[in-house]
Amino acid sequence: MTFRQFAFNNVLRNKRVYAAYFLSSLFSVMVFFVYAIFAFHPALKEVHSSVTVGLHFAEGIIYVFSFIFVLVSMSAFLHSRKKEFGLMVMLGMTNKQLRRMVFLENVLIGFIATIFGVGIGLVFAKLILMTAETVLELKESLPFYMPWEAILLTCGAFLLLFVVISFFTVFILKGNKLIDLIKGSAVPKKEPKASVLLSLLAAMLLAVGYGVALTVKGDQVVFAMIPVTIIVIIGTYFLFTQLSVFMINRLKKRKGLFWKKTNLVLFSDLAHRMKDNARTFFFVAIVSTVAFTAIGTLVGFRFMITNNILDERPFAVEYYSEHGDEQETEHIAIIEDKLDGITYQKLPVHIKNVSIPSLADDGYNPLTGIISESEFNAIAEAAGRGEEQVALDGQEAAYLYYHSAMLPPKEVEGKRMLEFAGNEVNQITAFGSALIRTFENYLIVDDAFYDTITDFEQETFYAFQVEDWKATADIGEQLLEELGVSDTNGYGEHFTFSNLGYDWYIINQSFGTVLFIGLFIGVVFFVAAGSFLYFRLYADLESEQQKFAMISKIGLTDKELSKVLTTQLALLFFIPIIVAVIHGAVALTALKNMFATSMLESSVLVLGSFTLIQIIYFIFIRHNYIRRIKKHIVN
Repeated sequence: MTFRQFAFNNVLRNKRVYAAYFLSSLFSVMVFFVYAIFAFHPALKEVHSSVTVGLHFAEGIIYVFSFIFVLVSMSAFLHSRKKEFGLMVMLGMTNKQLRRMVFLENVLIGFIATIFGVGIGLVFAKLILMTAETVLELKESLPFYMPWEAILLTCGAFLLLFVVISFFTVFILKGNKLIDLIKGSAVPKKEPKASVLLSLLAAMLLAVGYGVALTVKGDQVVFAMIPVTIIVIIGTYFLFTQLSVFMINRLKKRKGLFWKKTNLVLFSDLAHRMKDNARTFFFVAIVSTVAFTAIGTLVGFRFMITNNILDERPFAVEYYSEHGDEQETEHIAIIEDKLDGITYQKLPVHIKNVSIPSLADDGYNPLTGIISESEFNAIAEAAGRGEEQVALDGQEAAYLYYHSAMLPPKEVEGKRMLEFAGNEVNQITAFGSALIRTFENYLIVDDAFYDTITDFEQETFYAFQVEDWKATADIGEQLLEELGVSDTNGYGEHFTFSNLGYDWYIINQSFGTVLFIGLFIGVVFFVAAGSFLYFRLYADLESEQQKFAMISKIGLTDKELSKVLTTQLALLFFIPIIVAVIHGAVALTALKNMFATSMLESSVLVLGSFTLIQIIYFIFIRHNYIRRIKKHIVN
C-alpha cells in the first residue's frame, strides 16, 4: 500500500467525521458555481450588467467566507483526531509524514467536493435558471448553456482554496508533542470558572447595545450602527465565555435543582461544554445574526418600497405637462391610442400658476399652482382609497402639500389669509397627499373663484385610472420610447411621464436581484453556522459515548438518557441561535426606527423561517446523535 493509498483509506475510515465537512464544502462550491453560471450567462451579461456585477461581488463574499469556514472546520477535525495521530507517531510515522498525510487528505476531500459541487450544479442548472426567471421577473428566458467559464473559475478557485487550507493545517499540526497527541481529548479538565466582573460586563454591554439600538430614531441609527455593533459583538463574546458559565455554576449551587432527578448528570458537564464551545457558539451567533439581519433587511426593503409605491400612486398612467410643453396634445393622443382596448378613465387637473407674495413671507414658494375644487375631488374619488375631499365656499381655499408615504409628516400652517389676483382668500385647512405627483404644493379653490383667475401660467396633470394596472407594464415601456423619454425617471422636455406597471416591474426586478443574491449568501452563512454546531457535537462524540456508557452501568435508564441528551443538545444547539434571533430582531427594529416604517412582516417571515429550519435540523441531529450514543452503550 502506497502512502497516497494510506491517506485515501484514512478519509474513508473517518467518513463520519468528514461527512459534514465534505457536504458543507460541496454546498459552498455548488452555490459559488450557481452564481458563476448566472454571472457568465450571455443573456444577463448583455441586458442586466448590474446583476452580473452583484453576482461576482457575491461570489467574492462566499469565497472569503468559505476560506474561513473550511479553515476553522479543519482545525476542529484535527483536534478530534489527535489520539489517532499519536498512535501513528508511536508506530513510526515521522512528523513530516504526518503532515504530508493530512495535506493529501485535505486536498483529496477538496478535489472531490469541487467535482461533485460543479456536477450537482450542472444537473440542477436548468431548474435554477428557471427559478431565477421568476424571482428576477425577467421577460426573456434564460436558456441553458455550457458554462465553461463558470466551471473553470469554480474549479480553479476552490482547488486553490483547498490547497492553501491544506498548507495551513500543516502549520496547525506543527509543534504538537507526542504526549499531547496520545492524550487527545482525555486530558483532565479543570473546573470551569467565570469572572464575575466580565459576566456583569457582558450583561451591561448587551443591555447598552440593545437600549441604544431600540431608542435611536431616523438618521441617528446610522451614526449609532457601528459603535452598537462593536458593543454587542464584545458583549456576545463575554456572554458565551463568561456569563453562561457563571449562570450554570450558580444553578449548580442550588441543591434543590442540582440534585433533582437527572439534573446532576445534565449540569455536571454542561459548564465544561459551554466553556469548550464558547468560541464556536460566538461564531455561530454572529454569523447567524448577519444572515438574519441581511436577509431581513432586504426582504423588509422590498416590502417597504413596493407597499409605499402603491400607497402613493393610485393611477396606472400619469402625465404632467409643464408650462411651455408644446407636445401636450400629441402626447395625450399617443397615450390614449396605446390604452385603446383597455377600460380606463382620464382625469385632467388644470393648474394655474400664480404669484402669491404673502406665501414668500411665510417661507413658501410664492409661485403656487391653483386647482379647482371639482377637479381635485374627481381625482380623489377615482383613486378609491378614501382620499380626503374638500368642500369650499366662495373665497375659501385648502392648501395641498405633496406628502410621500416614505417621508415624515410635515408641519404646515392650517389657517391663514392669502391675497392674490386682487382678492383675499381664507385658507381654512392644509393637508398632505401624493395624488398629484408633481412634487409641488397647490391651493385648491372654489370653481367659481378658479374661473375668475386670468393671469397665470398653464400646466396640466393627467391621471389615467386602469383597474388592472400591472397589465400596462409593456404599454408603459413602449410609451417611454415613443414619447422620447431618455431619462429612466420619466423626465422629458417640459413634461413628465410615468407608468405604475412598468415602474413596479423595474423595482421588483431590482430588488429581486438583490434578494436573489442576498438569499443565497444568507443560506450559505446559515448552513455554515449549523455545520459548526454539528462539527463540535461530533468532535466530542467519543468521550460522550464513554461517559454515558459508564453512567448507564450505575442505573441511568434509556428514557432518562434520552431526556438528558435531548436537553443538553437543545441548550447547546439553540442558545447561539436564540441569541442570534434576538440580535436580528433588535437590528431589524432599529431599521424600522430609521425609516419610520414597520418591518414586522418581513422580520417574522425571515426569523420564523430560519428558526423552523433550525428546529428541523435539530430533530435530525438529535435522532442521529442519540442513536450513536445508545449503540455504543449496547455494544
